[in-house]
Parts: sequence; C-alpha cells; structure tokens
Amino acid sequence: MTDKQRRLFMAMALLIAASALGLVSFGNLGENLVYFWDPSQVIEAGEKAFGADIRLGGVVVPGSVEENPDANELTFSVSNGVDTIVVHAKGAPPQMFREGIGVVVEGTMTKAGVFKADQLMVKHSNEYKAPEDGADPSSLYKTVENL
Repeated sequence: MTDKQRRLFMAMALLIAASALGLVSFGNLGENLVYFWDPSQVIEAGEKAFGADIRLGGVVVPGSVEENPDANELTFSVSNGVDTIVVHAKGAPPQMFREGIGVVVEGTMTKAGVFKADQLMVKHSNEYKAPEDGADPSSLYKTVENL
C-alpha cells in the first residue's frame, strides 16, 4: 500500500466513524428531549404541553398533599408563586417529600388539566445541619405519613 492509499484509507475511515458517531448522537434526539418548565410556562404553552415529556419544577403547595396509600397514589399542587398545577403521581414518594419543599416531577400534562407524573424528585439544599445534642434525629425530617 502506498502512502497516498494509506492517507485515503485513513480519511475514509475517519469520515465513516464521524458519520456513525453523528448518527448515534443526533439521530432521534428530538424524540428523547425532556423540557424543564415551571407552572407558568406549562399553562402558557396551552395545548402544546399535552402529551409532551416535561419536567415540571416548583414548590409543593402547603395543604395540597392528598395521599391514597391503598392505591399507592399521591395528589398535590406545585406552584412557582404565580401559577399552580395539580400533580397526580403513582408510587411511593421520596422520603424527604413534604409540603413547602421544592420538587421536580417528570411526566405529561393531561387535557383534564392535571399533570400525570411518572417520576417525582425532591430538591434539597446540600447544607448539612447536625441535630443538637440530645435531639431526636427523626424530628429533622417529615415523611408523608407524618404530615
């Protein structure tokens, strides 16, 4: 193989590898996008929000948490301080879930105006605060059962 043939072979191999990488990276990218919106953006999007994969972020509205332990379901409202959206989630919530905490729920908006969550994540600070001497550590957190 001559030097010219080797260069041509290398150039073709790099072109094929780059094409394959581009196809894997960007092929079907639109189908896998999940948008992060707050309640105002979901309401503003109107019908565009129906059926789209969305991550909805906000704060759990105090007094809005309703749990149905028999069906393993949870209904609560999420607000950004301006608008509020009702969220329906199945499955056990994270242990740190409580009213007034920031959450991110991933799912879809239904035409009934309820956000159907497939995944519920709790936002929390990374600041650790140790319990005072003699304090019961379980008093530092609340679970849904303690609400």
